[in-house]
Amino acid sequence: MLKEIRIAGFGGQGVILSAHITGRAVALHENGYATMTQNYGPEARGGAASAALVISDQPVLFPYVANPDILVVLSQEAFTRFTPEVKEGGTLLVEEDLVHMENLPQHLKVYSIPATRIAEELGKKMVLNVVMVGFFCSITGAVSYDACLAAVKDCVPAKFLDLNIKAFDRGFQFGQELLVKGTKPEADTESEAILESAN
Repeated sequence: MLKEIRIAGFGGQGVILSAHITGRAVALHENGYATMTQNYGPEARGGAASAALVISDQPVLFPYVANPDILVVLSQEAFTRFTPEVKEGGTLLVEEDLVHMENLPQHLKVYSIPATRIAEELGKKMVLNVVMVGFFCSITGAVSYDACLAAVKDCVPAKFLDLNIKAFDRGFQFGQELLVKGTKPEADTESEAILESAN
């Protein structure tokens, strides 16, 4: 089944690596197909960064994403720019400490996680992207746990392997806990988007 995914934030958050891990999980560890395109702002660190993935169990004929099924946002700018593009009934995953959500489209399923805080608790803010990969894997089911974990092991430096495995597992577990709780309508009467948070 074909899925279009966009991951967006700013340089230094590991946006491109998170997309690479996800695509590798599908292509090498699930015998599927994946394409990735990426875009950087004027500065490598601190500027806007985004990556688009198309994953499928069939060869991907068109690698570009205009209206993703799944959007992962790690910055306010990314939220503002890309949220309107998500398909009807699509899924939005949000770094809740860096993004203020307002004027959400009614049709979205929205899940949030304090990925930066979790990464800091683990001792390295830099692993927030792997926390988000675990969260993505858990919430969407687009890629299996085993395939994603194998791809994390493939892609991170050996000296940080244990840390990244912990980050992945924390993100995955956070997602599982949200799913067990079930989805609830957001309190904001201006939006009827489905919002989950473990606050």
